[in-house]
Amino acid sequence: MASILDLRRRIRSVKNTRQITKAMQMISAARLRRAQDRALAARPYAQMLTNVLKSLVARTDVYDESGEPLHPLLIRREEKNILLIVVSGEKGLAGAFNSNILKNAALFISTKQDKNIDVIAAGRKSRDYFRKRYPFSSVSLEKHLGEEPPVTERKGRIQLVDEHAGVIGTSTYAASKQIADEVVHAYRRGEIDSVYIVFNEFKSVIAQRLVVEEVLPIVKLGERDIMQSSEPGEEERFKAIRAAEHAGADIKAMDTTAVDAMAAAFFHDGADYIYEQPPAKLLRDLLPKYVGVQIYRAMLESEAAEHAARMTAMDSATNNASDMIDRLTLEMNRARQAKITTEIIEIVSGAAAL
Repeated sequence: MASILDLRRRIRSVKNTRQITKAMQMISAARLRRAQDRALAARPYAQMLTNVLKSLVARTDVYDESGEPLHPLLIRREEKNILLIVVSGEKGLAGAFNSNILKNAALFISTKQDKNIDVIAAGRKSRDYFRKRYPFSSVSLEKHLGEEPPVTERKGRIQLVDEHAGVIGTSTYAASKQIADEVVHAYRRGEIDSVYIVFNEFKSVIAQRLVVEEVLPIVKLGERDIMQSSEPGEEERFKAIRAAEHAGADIKAMDTTAVDAMAAAFFHDGADYIYEQPPAKLLRDLLPKYVGVQIYRAMLESEAAEHAARMTAMDSATNNASDMIDRLTLEMNRARQAKITTEIIEIVSGAAAL
């Protein structure tokens, strides 16, 4: 049995740890609210862009006489070379958040055994994961944005072609635009035949799901093509509800009724808009922006989901620390009582011997 002094030191240490985990929980709750506000603020632009593109599609020819798409981002080719964008977190201490994203990415890769897969890692955790397992291409997509594709040899069937660390917490559009430019140029040149993105879709603290979404080719504007998805179980939802209650966070989904109504008012049947530029030119220039907005939305929702996961993990750690303090306190009291009993027995035995 540990000494009373050792138990006191351990109790003091666990109490200090509990203070840290409680503080991290409250910080994650505050950052979660800000991340939700950013995601909600970006929604009107994304929906307005989608409605503008729908209006342009209705006013211009998207396909030629033979039925082939006129824009390269609409062309669907036989899937031989795949580009996978994996959006993970930047830091740990978020429970199974990062490991679940990487497991889903690995599961998707396992379903494409006969395909070449290029990976773009967004976030430090995904970068570290793919760096350890797959070779890094010496020629990144970012360095070759010209018309002619670079002549390079593949490092393997699965290779890491680019990495973006430190971009999730900032949540700036510039980072997602940089990734989108690389993706669009590679797809236009025919280096890749399809683009998928793996991220944690966030609706509320208790409504999240891991998805693998197809970004390119664009099949239908405004509609998402979910290839793979998984949702948390009842136990994870219960922990999230308890963590939200302790931190004072809202467990309801974001109310986007007003935002959706404002964006939907732009495009409706019978409306006729006059554009300064030809609709075909506008469509050609706006489709890459549409891809960038899709990636930006995924990064915003992944950031919010990471804060929600860290809030839940820190709440569980705080509760475990409290349980450990109670157990150690009980053990210390027993040890102290045993010591007192032993001393009393020694005094009584000594008195009886006189």
